[in-house]
Amino acid sequence: MYRRWIKHNSPTMVITIEIRKMYRYPFERVVDMHLNKYPTPLEEHVRDVETVEEKKDSSGIIYRRRIATCNNVLPNILRRMRLMNVDNVHMEEESWLDGKRKTMNIQSRCLTWSQYATLQEVSIFRESTANPNWTEFWQTGSISVTGVGRLNRLFELFAQSFFSRGLNKSVHLMEVILEQRYGHPCS
Repeated sequence: MYRRWIKHNSPTMVITIEIRKMYRYPFERVVDMHLNKYPTPLEEHVRDVETVEEKKDSSGIIYRRRIATCNNVLPNILRRMRLMNVDNVHMEEESWLDGKRKTMNIQSRCLTWSQYATLQEVSIFRESTANPNWTEFWQTGSISVTGVGRLNRLFELFAQSFFSRGLNKSVHLMEVILEQRYGHPCS
């Protein structure tokens, strides 16, 4: 897995992470796992994922908009701000699945706390050009904190740790579920 951190120096703190991962499973299986991996006992912080919109256009591309309900994982010191002390955090995911071209593009964002921070991810799954039985995965995520005053530095430290842990856990979770369902990866 390839990973790169970028910290932007600007009046507002912005952290970006880019990753690449090759799943040694066919595209259809990886996409199915992504769309159906939650909720699972392997990830206790994602409690529910609801598809709120799904449609297919004339070219066969399937659009989905889903809302995930997650536990608030902010540490107590950051939850001292009344607006940060919520039980549920809501994430929105929009995806465009092109079965003919074997690509799925995803845009995700945090709906909770949008007045204080922007959390966004852009992901792509596509059939590998190196091996049609494998799936390439790219993701770019960014967070910018704009309005928490003296707590900006704490949010920055938490964001770096959260992104790193979350990314590792998400990739590992996909690998575990794929192996449980389909056996060892394709060569």
